[in-house]
This record gives sequence, C-alpha cells and structure tokens, in this order.
Amino acid sequence: MKLVNVHEAKTHLSRLLEDVANGHEVTIAKAGKPIARLVPIAGHPTQRAPGYLRGRIRIAQDFDTPLPEDVQSAFEGER
Repeated sequence: MKLVNVHEAKTHLSRLLEDVANGHEVTIAKAGKPIARLVPIAGHPTQRAPGYLRGRIRIAQDFDTPLPEDVQSAFEGER
C-alpha cells in the first residue's frame, strides 16, 4: 500500500490511478493522517450479449392475463 499526501495526489492523480488499475491500493493523507483510500473496483461489468438465453427461457402464452381477483387484491393490500 502506498501513502501519499494530498498535494502529491493532486499532482500525480493519473499515475496513481494507473497504480490502482494495476491492483495496488493508495492511501491519501493530510498532515500525515490517512483520510482516504483509492482502491480498484471489484470485478468488471460484463458486456451484455443479446440473445444469450435464446431457447432456454419460455414465456407462457397467457403471461399477461389478469390475476384472479383475490390475488390482485392481496397485491393491492385490500386483503
């Protein structure tokens, strides 16, 4: 873990971000007292692939038919 003061962090932010992107942690201190940490974001979001589950999911023909009245009233808190 690397410790830098606020002035150095402002001056060399791009370099510090490269260090963080490479998996290192950077602690930023003010007057020698640690006040913040730069850490890599855990995991990278995966790119969505349209059609990935094609053929694996089946939607029933009646998926949008109204619910029975007793079920609908339970959802609406009228029970």
